[in-house]
Amino acid sequence: MTRLDGPGDDLQAVARELAGAVDSLTTLWSVAAQGAALRLSPHQLRALRTLEEAPGLNLTGLAQRLDIGPPTASRLCDRLVAAGLLERDAHPHRRREVRLRLSTQGRRVLDEVADRRARALARALAGMAPADRAALRRGLRSLRQAAVEPGPAAQ
Repeated sequence: MTRLDGPGDDLQAVARELAGAVDSLTTLWSVAAQGAALRLSPHQLRALRTLEEAPGLNLTGLAQRLDIGPPTASRLCDRLVAAGLLERDAHPHRRREVRLRLSTQGRRVLDEVADRRARALARALAGMAPADRAALRRGLRSLRQAAVEPGPAAQ
């Protein structure tokens, strides 16, 4: 059963409300990213973010993290290299392996996108009462923790 005892504990209703908020934020997030000087697809941005977090991945590693096939990852990387956002380097110990890393321009683009997204979120948050922002922060921390360590009610 998803109904608990306290107010706001109808888990299905809360989940639907959260899903609606996520949809709205996803739109805000995407629009902010598309306003950057260099417009990239969500897949291109995700690839760049992945390589920012794990520089030096090879093509297979990138494909696995993006959950795409190696041929698709290869074409994606080809486009990013052509745009000057990604560089390929030979692995120092394995001649046939190529490592992927962001170029200086790729880092600039990710910084610009992150800045635009933060400003868009800040504008949305500015429309909230301070007490609501504080409650949102507490709720997000709790949700993030619950997603990492689900409790017995989630099972």
